[in-house]
Amino acid sequence: MVMELLLAPKEHGILLCKILRVYQKSGLPNIPEFSPGKGPEIFEGKVMHSMDYSALDNDIAAELIKNKRVTIIGSEKSALDIASECANANGVTHPCTIIQRTSHWFLQDFNIGGINLAFLYFNRFAELLVHKPGESFLLSILATLLSPLRWGISKFVETYLRWKFPLKMYGVLPNHNFLQDISSCKTGVLPEFFFDKVKEGSIVIKKSQSFSFCREGLIIEGDAKPIETDLVILATGYKGEEKLRSIFKSPMFQSYINGSVNSAVPLYRQIIHPRVPQLAIIGYAESLSNIFSNEMRCQWLAHLLDGNIELPSIREMKKDVKMWEDTMKQHTKNLNFRSCIVTCGIWYNDQLCKDMKCNHLRKKSVFAELFEPYGPSDYNGLVRK
Repeated sequence: MVMELLLAPKEHGILLCKILRVYQKSGLPNIPEFSPGKGPEIFEGKVMHSMDYSALDNDIAAELIKNKRVTIIGSEKSALDIASECANANGVTHPCTIIQRTSHWFLQDFNIGGINLAFLYFNRFAELLVHKPGESFLLSILATLLSPLRWGISKFVETYLRWKFPLKMYGVLPNHNFLQDISSCKTGVLPEFFFDKVKEGSIVIKKSQSFSFCREGLIIEGDAKPIETDLVILATGYKGEEKLRSIFKSPMFQSYINGSVNSAVPLYRQIIHPRVPQLAIIGYAESLSNIFSNEMRCQWLAHLLDGNIELPSIREMKKDVKMWEDTMKQHTKNLNFRSCIVTCGIWYNDQLCKDMKCNHLRKKSVFAELFEPYGPSDYNGLVRK
């Protein structure tokens, strides 16, 4: 959920004036561009985006894919979920084809070799292993010294997933490490029995860097014959930045939404735009649990509206935003330029708590504070100091 709130400065604090709009981040689908004569216009079947498919009533969606040859373009969670639905509906009679450009690491659940993934990535000790925006010199040295452990944990997870799933057999073994995927919010949980469906032939996975349409279906690199299909579903993501720009008529304000080249929309505390401090955006930055993270941001925003938080200068906010951006790109290998704070979510929540003048240490003992995973229940009843 992305929510823009138009705020107006008041002599004491901030006054909420108007809710402009509430919409899903997926409000503007990303549709690939094609050369003339190679796009959907020459295809005799139906083409739709995963956003439109997901918006359908369950009965209508089931009827749409029933006894159809469905091809899905994409490699992330929505593509795999829709493919699993198609496989359940049609089995091996009409296999569902997934065309992927890049493979990603997926989990079956959060149990990795008998260890809950939260103990490896979502406690304070795990965050000592990664560099964090604005960290002290001592924490920076500690993260560097612990980098072999960080590498070892990533390899342990990858080794387990390679053993658990036939990734190499079906050509979907990622060529990058698990840490890069999780720090870019690219990981997810596989649909139930996904690789069983691949094995039985109700799901077919193909790798290709490009594709085009023809009358019968799709043409991909390396295949002599086109993929004959009745329905193509584009699970190709969304244009969140363009959707945010569209709320402004002024070209100047539209340019403010653009960050630096190949970067996310610049937001202070992942909420406030430094150049448009009257604009609050909830839901743009991604994390392990978006609902939990957005609730924390809403609490922070409520404190801001009540006048309990004073925003720094535009210069200081821009400096903080750049620090976060540079750190995430350099140290977490987030090369997809998405606003993702998975690997330092506790560090981020600490900042929100400090801004709200709440105790950021939420556990009952030093040991628990260091090694127990953090979750939504830890932030129940935030009370100002």
